Amino acid sequence: MIDFSGQVVLVTGGGAGIGRATVSAFVDCGATVVVLEIDAARAAELRQAYEQRVLVVEGDASDPADVTTLAEVIGERYGRLNVLVNNVGHVVTRPMRFESLRDDQIDDIYRLNLKHIFLVTRTMLPLLRTADAPSSIVNVSSVEAMRGIPGFSVYGAFKTAITGFTMSLALELGPEGIRVNAVAPETTDSAHVVLDDMIHPSQRHNIPRWIPLRRFGTPEDIAGCVLFLVGWYRDDRGKWTNMPVIKGNSSRPAE
Repeated sequence: MIDFSGQVVLVTGGGAGIGRATVSAFVDCGATVVVLEIDAARAAELRQAYEQRVLVVEGDASDPADVTTLAEVIGERYGRLNVLVNNVGHVVTRPMRFESLRDDQIDDIYRLNLKHIFLVTRTMLPLLRTADAPSSIVNVSSVEAMRGIPGFSVYGAFKTAITGFTMSLALELGPEGIRVNAVAPETTDSAHVVLDDMIHPSQRHNIPRWIPLRRFGTPEDIAGCVLFLVGWYRDDRGKWTNMPVIKGNSSRPAE
């Protein structure tokens, strides 16, 4: 079990799906979790479910004022941020040909899939730098960042941009001890993507043929990936590891 006791974790869009599973996983590992959630009903449900273990702030991850307020709340309460999970994302379920997209639709896809990552990451960097241990950023992207898909060209472009941003920022912040990674899930069976609504009953028997695991991913699968990426740290020799440090040897008890 990875131990996140004493660490402050921010998850954007933590009220449902992958975000909710990620919140739960960090809470189970002892972290202090802050959630930015735009939906009031989901925010209220989170407060009820986790009581004092999760601080829920209502707001829009793509709104500069809301994100600034969030940073102020975290700074005043905790004085630092150890982990940032940029989870907010747009699920596009209706394909549209590129030439049919209006400017406002393109702007909205940008806002929901890329802009908020730039905004939240930039705003939280001072708090990440204040952490007393190496801090970490995880961007939740999509498999569409790595393959073409007709009818979703702009969506795919912004998901691909997350990959480039993650790789470049990792090199930029690495010398400061801030690691940056991304998770790119395939279709995940969640509240946002209800597979029963997407796959006709006559085709569901093909799922084991489509996917080696014989099932689609779950939010808990992706949350596990996030915890794995965040759980790395430098040992006393300066090496990156996600293994527990065991002092002593087989003939002498650990100290």
